[in-house]
Amino acid sequence: MPSLAQMTGSLHIHNFYIGKLKTNQERLFETDPELAMLLDNMAAVLSEHAMALAEDIADMEGDDT
Repeated sequence: MPSLAQMTGSLHIHNFYIGKLKTNQERLFETDPELAMLLDNMAAVLSEHAMALAEDIADMEGDDT
């Protein structure tokens, strides 16, 4: 099982790439709507993973107290 630090790092990486995907999705919306939609879908999948990671981190932090 990954450590709390590894999970927190993974969450930060997820959030970084979600932001990148959203920025590019907005930029491409007018010129390439299909690609923009694909990027939006990828951001949604990463967001789901980020939420699950955040819940796992909260559980691990709760166990430490």
